[in-house]
Amino acid sequence: MSYLDNVRVFVRVVELGTLSSAGRDQRVTPAVASNRIRELERHLGVRLFNRTTRKLSPTEHGRVFYQGALKILDAINEAESAIADLSHNPKGSLRITAPLGIGRRLIATGIPEFHDRYPDIEVRLRLSDHNIDILGEGVDVAFKLGVIEDSDLRMRNILNCARVICAAPTYLERRGIPADADALINDKHECLLLRYPGSKEYYWTLQTQEGLRKLEISGPFDSDDGDVLTQWALEGRGIINKPLFEVKSHLNDGTLVEILTDTPPANVQLAAIYPHKRFQDPKVRLMIDFMTERCQRLIARILE
Repeated sequence: MSYLDNVRVFVRVVELGTLSSAGRDQRVTPAVASNRIRELERHLGVRLFNRTTRKLSPTEHGRVFYQGALKILDAINEAESAIADLSHNPKGSLRITAPLGIGRRLIATGIPEFHDRYPDIEVRLRLSDHNIDILGEGVDVAFKLGVIEDSDLRMRNILNCARVICAAPTYLERRGIPADADALINDKHECLLLRYPGSKEYYWTLQTQEGLRKLEISGPFDSDDGDVLTQWALEGRGIINKPLFEVKSHLNDGTLVEILTDTPPANVQLAAIYPHKRFQDPKVRLMIDFMTERCQRLIARILE
């Protein structure tokens, strides 16, 4: 086993907390990941982890070695990026993430074409509507809907996306059409919520004549998958607040109806988020440039 591979596995175990997670990240089995940690410990002559039944936590020696290992891997990545820039032949791996909705519709479908253009770049895609610790999980690029405020992260805006509030005709026939934003609360309408630990979707931000208004809403159902909310809305289970491009086809065929058009939701940004230190990596720039053009083109086509 290569010493560098052992170091890479070690770093990911520290960051992800388990051998199985680190193994999946590095595309090896938990048994191989465990062997690499043991080999590294034998080489260094110290124990690197305190082991429990659920999680591995670094020892004092492990924490010290982790900081040094990060510097080693960063230096190697920078050296590889510099060579790739000079040779115009980018190579290596990219870890990217995206929410389920835009991930399925816009990002995942573009990965094969990106790989055709740059066959020496391996793309590792993770789709999740949960908040992901970009720095802690070693993500190179995260595509998100929303604004990220973090001094350690950079953001490139791809598109300002309109949102709509809508429901199925069957729901509106059963519960009536809300006359205004206050009716969502006063008439106890069934709003379908995107919720998970750390979520900010406990309220809807609407555009009014007086400015932006945060409206606390509630409902009988919530999910951490935005597409599940759309399906529930199509079944007449409640009202959703969604990016227009995600529900445009349903609005066109009448299976969903836009409501509260006088106080529409505030726009959100579709953006690429990446760590500051990855700015000079040509693989990161190529991925962001590729997906920016692709997302703008596909969303424009959807909204035609």
